[in-house]
Amino acid sequence: MSPLRFARSSARRLVAALLVVAPLVLATTTARATRLEDLCDVGGVRPNQLVGYGLVVGLNQTGDRGVDRFTVQSTAAMLRRLGATVDLETIQNIQMRNAAAVMVTATIPSAATPGVRVDINVASIGNATSLLGGVLLQTPLYGADRRVYAVAQGPVLVGGFTASGNSGSRVQQNHPTSGRVPDGAIVERRVEAPVLGANGIFLQLREPSFVTAERIVQAIDTALGAGTAQAVDHALVKVTIPATFRTRPVALIAQLSLLEVEADSPARVIVDERTGTVVLGAGVRITEAAVAHGNLTVEIIEQQAVSQPAALAAGQTAVVDQTEVRAESQAGAVAQLRNTASLQEVVAALNALGARPRDLVSILQALHSAGALRARIEAQ
Repeated sequence: MSPLRFARSSARRLVAALLVVAPLVLATTTARATRLEDLCDVGGVRPNQLVGYGLVVGLNQTGDRGVDRFTVQSTAAMLRRLGATVDLETIQNIQMRNAAAVMVTATIPSAATPGVRVDINVASIGNATSLLGGVLLQTPLYGADRRVYAVAQGPVLVGGFTASGNSGSRVQQNHPTSGRVPDGAIVERRVEAPVLGANGIFLQLREPSFVTAERIVQAIDTALGAGTAQAVDHALVKVTIPATFRTRPVALIAQLSLLEVEADSPARVIVDERTGTVVLGAGVRITEAAVAHGNLTVEIIEQQAVSQPAALAAGQTAVVDQTEVRAESQAGAVAQLRNTASLQEVVAALNALGARPRDLVSILQALHSAGALRARIEAQ
């Protein structure tokens, strides 16, 4: 084969190999990328919280007890607004076992238009024992500016129950004093959400990171042109509106939302000591260390024995407390943790200790104090 034919044949094989390898590299990069709408919020586009005070009626003798509570006053005021005559004597004789005073909360999305329905949460603020079977009466919901933005009403769905007997025994599941009303509120006032301004659009990172912010700037500049985006800090990216999108803000935000960026994943360990839950992030690393782990179990047993004197003796029969204390210490094995390069190796090394989840919390904290855990521990 001539040198020219050999060079052409080698070039064809090289191109074929690149065509096979390139899709694999591209697929790996795309799989790790995240859409911009999952990383950022558009400045000004956010939900708003509402709160209100209302009454739940129709309860089966599980409402607020007492005749001097605000539940009675609220019921009397509501009856007066509906045209009923309620005097002082009537108020004093009202027994509010079938009604309960509640706080109503809701969250409406940004720029919600009048007529949109949203879910609401209802929670008792009195001494009611259950809201099961109750109906929430018309309740105005206020924003932080003390203006009414929605009105709530409807049957309350409770995900629990309670039952009690005459002897005082009681069984309860979940929390029967709080519930939800799906689509229970109707928006009455629009919440304005200015998205575009003279300074452009601002993207707020949900997880602030200098690395992620810089990658977002590079992705926007690549898609819309150099100099379009600028990182204000690690949590805010400013986007200048291109001339082609001056009259199409929705199209611009839609295009930005579909951009894919590889977000930075900081090394973090989430610890919840109340439940013994430990979550390790993908970037967690452990340097070489030795760990000794053992358990000490202390058991105290208390029993009562009868001391009976012998026949014709002057002693008296008495009950004597007998206490037995047992202490058992398990041998603590010394385990060596080598330098790890992946999350799988970290999990395998920690599992080799044979520690329970709650013991694992102490081990991770000790490794962090010794400088062997390359991650930040966050307690919940």
